[in-house]
Amino acid sequence: MKRENKIQVLERISDEMRAVVAYQQPDLPPWPGDSPLAVQRRYYQQERQFWNADAPPMQRILAQSVPTAYGSVNTRIYYPQPESPATLIYLHGGGFILGNLDTHDRIMRLLAHYTRCAVIGVDYTLSPEAHYPQAIEETVAVCEFFYRHGQRFALNMSQMSFGGDSAGALLAISVALWLRDRGLRYGKITSVLLWYGLYGLQDSASRRLYGGEWDGLTRNDLAAYEQAYLRTDQDRESPWYCIFNNDLTRDVPPCFIASAEYDPLIDDSRALYHTLQAHRQPCEYRMYPGTLHAFLHYSRMMKTADDALRDGARYLLTQRDQR
Repeated sequence: MKRENKIQVLERISDEMRAVVAYQQPDLPPWPGDSPLAVQRRYYQQERQFWNADAPPMQRILAQSVPTAYGSVNTRIYYPQPESPATLIYLHGGGFILGNLDTHDRIMRLLAHYTRCAVIGVDYTLSPEAHYPQAIEETVAVCEFFYRHGQRFALNMSQMSFGGDSAGALLAISVALWLRDRGLRYGKITSVLLWYGLYGLQDSASRRLYGGEWDGLTRNDLAAYEQAYLRTDQDRESPWYCIFNNDLTRDVPPCFIASAEYDPLIDDSRALYHTLQAHRQPCEYRMYPGTLHAFLHYSRMMKTADDALRDGARYLLTQRDQR
């Protein structure tokens, strides 16, 4: 699509989203897009420090290394109270190549605060150092570890949810389906919380109309993230990367599907919702007007971001109580 034909997204976003885009952090240089990945990762962590400030305190936070077939993976457990009625395993976004437990600290704290449930953040190995399906298998190993040692860590793994944003949303539903497809049970999955994920579409109206330097989701950006994550071109059709190639007609855990209005990935979320709905799989869809991809990070300035987290927390609690 010619650049002139794309939607003028920055003219349409909400006032609070515009304030975030316009905000300049003191002493923070421009995004080092042409720099080595290590530099981009340091910048991303530095830039997120402001947005992670003033998060709710926890009753306890525990760092725990978990053994996997690929080596140890770090996790962080957020305890909002001594007794947890359920456990949420959270996978951070960042295009598979960026992000860690620190960059998504506020998101996980708020989810723990709103659900009153323990939240386990998984510091899965990033790409291109790791390729599909390593992050999925590492997360499965984390599930098994805490299922077997739940009492030791004061975790209720009999009521378990997965959650994630962006690439982390894909990982969250991929892990849930991986467990189902392999007959693995490490607790009852009562819900999956998915914020503006990519689920395997290779083309869509939203991918053509939206995306730019403001969100790092141009078509070239999306292709680069995919190339870093996947081993081969054939992996694009894998049912745990292209979710629409999996069986979505049965035994899909209840899904909360959240999207951003001006996100090039919004059609992925719409397609997932309509597919699940058509096959009577439990799901709820929310679109947050005036927002860009990754808006969940900006709850310090955006009520809409806080609303999206609260909506996901409410869905988790509702599904837990029903099952």
